[in-house]
Amino acid sequence: MKKIINPWLRRTEYNCFGCCPDNPIGLHMEFYEDGDYIVSKWNPDRLSASPLRAAKNYQGWVNTMHGGILSTLIDEVCGWVVTRKLQTSGYTVQLNVKFRKAVLTTEPELTIRAKVSKQVRNLAYINAEIINSKGELCNEGEAIYFLMNQEKAKEMGFLHCDVEDEEITL
Repeated sequence: MKKIINPWLRRTEYNCFGCCPDNPIGLHMEFYEDGDYIVSKWNPDRLSASPLRAAKNYQGWVNTMHGGILSTLIDEVCGWVVTRKLQTSGYTVQLNVKFRKAVLTTEPELTIRAKVSKQVRNLAYINAEIINSKGELCNEGEAIYFLMNQEKAKEMGFLHCDVEDEEITL
């Protein structure tokens, strides 16, 4: 598995809720390439030094992760599939999430992973899942992303997305 180098870090206007490390209320997700998959390991409380980022702020019901946050985790990892695997930019056209098992805000670590299931012209179909620290499948998602052509992606500031050289184990 190799860590993905975030190509947006050099952009001054970059403040993505899902992946910008400087967004004070964001999820601060990081991504890794593992074969066909893009993977993120996420702990709802890992950066809770800020009271805004405490896991309790991500709940829908008491100690239960809000479905919108879980959907965001899925959407974000799917977006990084587009960035790394398809080497372009895009945007979500459709997102379907199946909530199979409640995710607690006390969960020590979630694994969010996704891969392309098919591509039809400028649409990518991406399957994703969220697995809790016990290895249980909690959520499944399918996103359809509109893929920008290389010229439009370049206009948006995307040139390419690389990985670090070092293999790591999470």
